[in-house]
Amino acid sequence: MPPSTPYLSVVIPVYNEEENLNPLVEEVARSLAPTGWDFELVIVDDGSTDQGPEQLRRLAQEMPELRPLLMSENRGQSAALALGLTVARGQIIVTLDGDLQNDPADIPRVVAALDGADLVSGIRARRQDSWRRRWASKVANGVRRSLVRDGVSDVGCSLKAYRAEFLDGVPHFDGMHRFLPALVKANGARISQLEVHHRPRLHGESKYTIGNRLWRGIADLFGVCWLQRRWIGGRSTPGDGP
Repeated sequence: MPPSTPYLSVVIPVYNEEENLNPLVEEVARSLAPTGWDFELVIVDDGSTDQGPEQLRRLAQEMPELRPLLMSENRGQSAALALGLTVARGQIIVTLDGDLQNDPADIPRVVAALDGADLVSGIRARRQDSWRRRWASKVANGVRRSLVRDGVSDVGCSLKAYRAEFLDGVPHFDGMHRFLPALVKANGARISQLEVHHRPRLHGESKYTIGNRLWRGIADLFGVCWLQRRWIGGRSTPGDGP
């Protein structure tokens, strides 16, 4: 682990994305080079069965900012993201997917939008997915937003920027990646949104089916509503009243 604390951590969970890893690392580095920010790139491999882990080891030798974390078995997107968030050392933490549908060139804009906010959540403009996936997301976002009241219109967009302190104390559980905005809001975070680019997937395929996400999402939704009613976290100062 490098001794310094970077300004920015970019956290990306991946699973069987070997064809996307080289361009992903190159695009992140290219997008951050003009900023002058001290950064680390934390890529968490969720037990991939392709050549991705070997690629990450090789890329880490070429790029000192890259910190590959290789999980011994596939445990799912939430587990991989939770591990990345736990080890990230930056003051600002950016998350995005490893399939290159999120555009790394948007990272500086999303970070800049933290002025006046503690979480900036991306909204995928002109989304490059099938109509079934867009329709399912629209329904799921509407139901989730009406119950957890996080105000986020596109929680499925993985491109988000957080002030790291608002992730402290947020519980980690299977499915938590769909509810991070609600959880950090319960921790006192101010949330804003920003339109970002969305690109078609060029390599590989989605690892999550609509049906699987739908039924698991419903169960998680009720769990998060229960958690919100009993939340004792937050960042209030001594003497704050209701």
